[in-house]
Amino acid sequence: MPVVVNKKDLLYPELSYQIVGCAYDVFNEIGFGHPEKFYQRALAEALKSKKLSFTEQLYFPVKFNEKVIGKMYFDFLVEEKVIIELKKNSSFSKQNIDQVNQYLKTTGLKLAILINFSPTGVICKRMVNEI
Repeated sequence: MPVVVNKKDLLYPELSYQIVGCAYDVFNEIGFGHPEKFYQRALAEALKSKKLSFTEQLYFPVKFNEKVIGKMYFDFLVEEKVIIELKKNSSFSKQNIDQVNQYLKTTGLKLAILINFSPTGVICKRMVNEI
C-alpha cells in the first residue's frame, strides 16, 4: 500500500521545490553529458537567481575524541538547512545514498537532496535524517 504524505509533514517543502526547480532549469538549459563541475557551477547560478543563500563545497570535519579523523565536502548547503549532493549518472548507486546518509548523520541536519543529471533528465531523491 502506498504511503500518503501530507505537504505539512514534509521538511522544508517550499525550499525543496525551489532547489529541485533550479536543477530542472540547469538540465533544460545545458542538457546531459557535461562534467559534474559544470552542473555545480550552473546550479550555483540558478540558486543565486532565486536569491537562495548557499555555501559551495562546504568542509565538514569528522571527529573522534575531539581529533579530526577525516573530512567531508558537501556540494551545497542551502539556507543552512538542506544538503545538496550532485551526481551525473544514469541512476543513483548505493554508494551515493550511503554518502548522503553519512552527511546527514554527521551533521545532524534533517534533509538532503541527491540530484542526478541523467541521460533522461533530472532525478531527485529527498533523504531525511530520522535521528
